[in-house]
Amino acid sequence: MERRDGFDHQRMSVVPYPLVDAALSRPATRRIVVTDAGHFPQANGHARHRPAGAPETIVIVCVAGKGWIDIGGVHTRIGSSTALVIPNGVPHSYGADAEDPWTIWWCHLRGTDVPELLEAAGVSAAKVTMSLRAVDRATALLDEIATSLERDTTPARLLAASGMAWRLLTQLAVDRALPEDGTPLERAIRYLEERVDGRVQVPDLAAMVGVSTSHLAALFREATGGGVLAYHLAQKMARARRLLDTTQLPVAEVGRAVGMDDPFYFSRQFRRTHGMSPSTYRSTRKG
Repeated sequence: MERRDGFDHQRMSVVPYPLVDAALSRPATRRIVVTDAGHFPQANGHARHRPAGAPETIVIVCVAGKGWIDIGGVHTRIGSSTALVIPNGVPHSYGADAEDPWTIWWCHLRGTDVPELLEAAGVSAAKVTMSLRAVDRATALLDEIATSLERDTTPARLLAASGMAWRLLTQLAVDRALPEDGTPLERAIRYLEERVDGRVQVPDLAAMVGVSTSHLAALFREATGGGVLAYHLAQKMARARRLLDTTQLPVAEVGRAVGMDDPFYFSRQFRRTHGMSPSTYRSTRKG
């Protein structure tokens, strides 16, 4: 049964439908609009059953206690530091655990860009849960959204909430993309970042982190869009830019600082990345 009354110390704001429709017609907010937001602490008896799904995308962040979700015939238990992101129109049921009811922050979203942001976060009808490493950031954004809508629902306040919602969904996407501490990918990335001034053999790096060369390459392609050596080169070029911008080191010395002893080779690689020579880059006005 769905509990109809509220929860002690709950917060909840609902934007009137006409204001939502108006926001969806404005260029600044049509891409993403927050329609509802709130906080349910120790939400004993909380449950929602939507056989036809909801018209909005639902984002729930569990910060304490436990809950559950039924979707696509699969029952999943939900713990703390977990996000539920349910696309609009997907049938579902969810609720708080009877023994240890969850504490959640939540919001509902509409807008033209929401599906693309969900795709970036890896969300689909078949995958609606994700573990959060930055749960404090997600809850801080949801707190800001709820606070903004509690003040009023003027176009300016809805615009502010839209910006926070965009940051929330991109934060979920980043949480998914960044490697977790201690994984082979994270250890490989840390190794490369600590050796910007050196050279790396991909088979040796793969062996060091305990995966095959092909698997390491696949991990890098998924996380960075390129290969191991491409990532290492990007790190080298980032350090070269910093040295060119903040020191008076000769170009040849900058090259040696990133492990490229041949100044001509360094200049070619820099030009290939930036479309200009190191000297031209240094003389370009920035900021």
